[in-house]
Amino acid sequence: MRIAQVAPLYESVPPRAYGGTERVVHYLTEALIDLGHDVTLFASGDSRTRARLVPVVDRSLRLHPAKPDPVIWHTLEVDRVFELSRTFDVMHFHIDSLHLPMAVRCETPSLTTLHGRLDLPDLQPLFRHFHQHPLVSISTAQRDPLPRAHWSATVHHGLPLGLYHFHPQAQDYFAFVGRISPEKRCDRAIEIALACNTPLHIAAKVDDTDRAYWEQAIEPMLDHPLITFVGEIDDAEKNDFIGNARALLTPIDWPEPFGLVIIEALACGTPVIAYGHGSVPELLDHGVTGFIVRDQEQAIAAARRVDEIDRRACREQFERRFAAPVMAASYAALYRGLIHQRQAA
Repeated sequence: MRIAQVAPLYESVPPRAYGGTERVVHYLTEALIDLGHDVTLFASGDSRTRARLVPVVDRSLRLHPAKPDPVIWHTLEVDRVFELSRTFDVMHFHIDSLHLPMAVRCETPSLTTLHGRLDLPDLQPLFRHFHQHPLVSISTAQRDPLPRAHWSATVHHGLPLGLYHFHPQAQDYFAFVGRISPEKRCDRAIEIALACNTPLHIAAKVDDTDRAYWEQAIEPMLDHPLITFVGEIDDAEKNDFIGNARALLTPIDWPEPFGLVIIEALACGTPVIAYGHGSVPELLDHGVTGFIVRDQEQAIAAARRVDEIDRRACREQFERRFAAPVMAASYAALYRGLIHQRQAA
């Protein structure tokens, strides 16, 4: 199949450090190529891929020195995609909604994976209006705010099998990886670690929008000998950072649409202790790959017994459920279905 993958422009594909959606687009693109498909990637010019790259802007927007307007550049990206639409069998969008007015009028079939939270009031009329456009959720829980949207499937994210390696033995520390934001609850992770008298290593970025929260709520908690903050890390650094940890702490306080770091931990063989919001119950097998908890008391108790989890079972679950080839095969089946429907119409 001739497939267009349309990525956000905020980060390169793949990102240099933190960036969930762009990372998933990269893994999907490369896995589709491995399956023999002809893939064109619309992304920032500093992206790296074996696909045919259509660079929309010279470099990713988040750290671009010129501070470009994201709406303008995504509008230009959408225009370029539809200019070339006749050269594709199917188009796969990962950019929320800007493309929808053109997608529903285009002869080339398309679908959109929604990567973010959907409990925003304006999304109800949006997807009610564009009810004919096929959508893909990244977890079943993600759909809850929009049960009547045109859902075609749920496809869980996948990682390349060789991206992280299995770590059979853990060192004596817990890990927290992600963003410093109120919903990620790094403060809870610190509390859990201190209650267990266990070091916590924090690898996280601080966005400008969360700067005040960082300064007021988190930074004062770092002045303890058990707590180490290392900032943003890349995939190569994550391998040992997560893999050597006794557990990944994910004490979230929001309806997490997926939680990519959870399957990163499983790929390393590292069990996860997570609050059971959003997608968490879909990703973790309680008592097998980690513990799903409701409050800090449960989280601390789980952390104290996390060494009971078989790290090999974590890796095996990753390979069976969350590997990139599994994700790519699921999407390829969806593409074929869309193409067949359009041909039969």
